[in-house]
Amino acid sequence: MTRRGRITRSRSGALLWLAICFLLASCRAGGGTASADSAAVTPPPQLPDTLVVGTLYSPTSYFIYRDQPMGYEYELISKFAADNGMPVRVELADNFHQLVTLLREGKVDVLAYEIPKTAEYKHQVLHCGPENETHQVLVQPLNGGKPAITDVTQLPGKEVYVEKDSKYYYRLCNLDREVGGGIRIKPIAQDSVVTEDMIEMVSRGEIPLTVIDSDIARISRTYYSNIDVSLPVGMAQIASWAVAPGDTLLAGAINRWAASSEATAESKEIYRRYYELSKQLPEPATDMAAGAQGAMLGGGRISRYDDIFRKYAGDIGWDWRLLAAQAYNESRFDVNVVSWAGARGLMQLMPRTASAMGLPASQITDPDLNVKAAVKAIAALDKMFASKVPDRQERLKFIVAAYNSGGAHILDAIVIARKAGKNPQLWYGNVEQALLLKSNPEYYRDPEVKYGYFKGTQTVEYVKRVMDTFEMYCRKVPS
Repeated sequence: MTRRGRITRSRSGALLWLAICFLLASCRAGGGTASADSAAVTPPPQLPDTLVVGTLYSPTSYFIYRDQPMGYEYELISKFAADNGMPVRVELADNFHQLVTLLREGKVDVLAYEIPKTAEYKHQVLHCGPENETHQVLVQPLNGGKPAITDVTQLPGKEVYVEKDSKYYYRLCNLDREVGGGIRIKPIAQDSVVTEDMIEMVSRGEIPLTVIDSDIARISRTYYSNIDVSLPVGMAQIASWAVAPGDTLLAGAINRWAASSEATAESKEIYRRYYELSKQLPEPATDMAAGAQGAMLGGGRISRYDDIFRKYAGDIGWDWRLLAAQAYNESRFDVNVVSWAGARGLMQLMPRTASAMGLPASQITDPDLNVKAAVKAIAALDKMFASKVPDRQERLKFIVAAYNSGGAHILDAIVIARKAGKNPQLWYGNVEQALLLKSNPEYYRDPEVKYGYFKGTQTVEYVKRVMDTFEMYCRKVPS
């Protein structure tokens, strides 16, 4: 029996089945003769009560951000499930082979991950849902707003850094033969960096070029505006979600949903948030700069919301200027800004966090109520880290970091720091460096690391910017 056969049926389906059984029993009781076919009536197949989704941690499929699940594939499959009245339960695999095994063993209903449409998987899965075309692309810096390399035939003589023994490495080796040689391939050990690290290294000018899958490249482009990812270096590959072979009912439901106008509109909006909206932090506040950014108003004032920061900072024992520094780096003091992840208001509260702090969605952009709810969230984070970071001043950095990433990832980073021989009670040079390792499977798959993949570069930069802004405000504005 498959896993679906063991799932409790929905209430309406159960009532229908009971009615059929009662009717058959009545016929027998009245002397009627029930045929063998009638006695073996099978209830109609139906979708599961709970959709069990298999996936992997990745920047495109599934990750935790600000303590809530996110990811392009995750949000899409959640929309399908919601439209069909099914709650979702996620089952995470450690690798691709294990993911397909979960489906084969009936432990999940659907794989919300890009399963290649190749002969290798033709008999292992039934593909369904939205298709995505990916290929490997060259990551290069922009020069004057334009890429210097526009054709793969320009690669001979250039250094290209890739993960050692990865698919990118082998593709480059093949490409080198195709163009007649001369590409200077620089393999890097996977235990020192991962592909996402190398994208950042290209952005910072530390390495000249790298290669990555186009879907990850598109997301990375939203973090680094000075790179180009438009040049393909490999053949296109088609992939989609998948269900178990023979599960035509669920596959059909997913395909019909994916083809609907409502799902098309929803997927475009989700795609825009993940693959198009910028995820870069606001420019750093500098000295007495005012202007539209509102970093300083002059005359001893930081922003028009100073009185609100003063009003609530005392509730958590903070200097009000630290709250102001955080607000600037969250929203640039724009109460109407909405982040790519849906955070809103002066302190960029996620709707779920705001609700947990007693702030309804209809009032989330109110400056006073937004700061009040944010202070409550900060108080909860302070309590979370009080025993782990006893020094109050040092703990501020952990709280600021957790406000940006969610407390879960900072707890994981503390574990990684301890296991790596670093000081788990110090941020700079210790836990901040451990947080950067959470994009590396070697670390986020550790059994003691509970919350999986996370791109920590932005949080590390966020802490630095908030603390630098705070120091600048302390120099320029009286307490």
